Amino acid sequence: MGKQNQPKHRQKSRDLKRHAAQRAPYKRVLIVCEGEKTEPYYFEEIRREHRLTTANVQVRPSALGTQPIQVVEYAEQLLREGDRCKGILPGAFDHVCVVFDRDDHATYHQALVKADALDGKLKNDSGERIPFQAIASVPCFELWLLLHFEDVLAPLHRNEVYDRLKLYLPGYDKGQSGYWTATRDRLEQAVSRAEARMVAITAYDGAEPYTNVPQIVSLLTHLKD
Repeated sequence: MGKQNQPKHRQKSRDLKRHAAQRAPYKRVLIVCEGEKTEPYYFEEIRREHRLTTANVQVRPSALGTQPIQVVEYAEQLLREGDRCKGILPGAFDHVCVVFDRDDHATYHQALVKADALDGKLKNDSGERIPFQAIASVPCFELWLLLHFEDVLAPLHRNEVYDRLKLYLPGYDKGQSGYWTATRDRLEQAVSRAEARMVAITAYDGAEPYTNVPQIVSLLTHLKD
């Protein structure tokens, strides 16, 4: 029977399997972000610079909504069920990261608890238990960018973070790309400052400035190692 005469679901299944077979021999990472542009653009820039295949690294905005708990639920759904339209097979990842902000979200702590509960509990298509990691920023992702230029020790509202960031990145806009390239020369300072905060407090504090974005940056930049 010719391919064009086969049932469509069989053709799609074979196409998905061929796509999965083309992945490179390093870990497969799923990143689901609260934001639709800023965070996905940032991680996509890292992916492209380090020549990580899209078969291995998928960066997706949450399709269920922007509340932190919805970000976690969407990542769990993609891992468990896959998404045929996006070419994602069930269980097709070795590491899952969910990226969200404290901001004013009512479900922030609920999302942290659920992500922790899923960590090491879900299995991939090889039957291996996988890390399910919350990447949280207080008050927002832009704190991570600001740490490339100055240390932040006292609580800030997100608007103040934006204002201070614009002193270093004039015209900063959440919908633009290029911020990995604009800040990577200062990565070492940002990592040092963020790690000092991670020693002092945890994401559960939810008030003091905090971000563990360096963990996902390290994961991506060393994925081929």
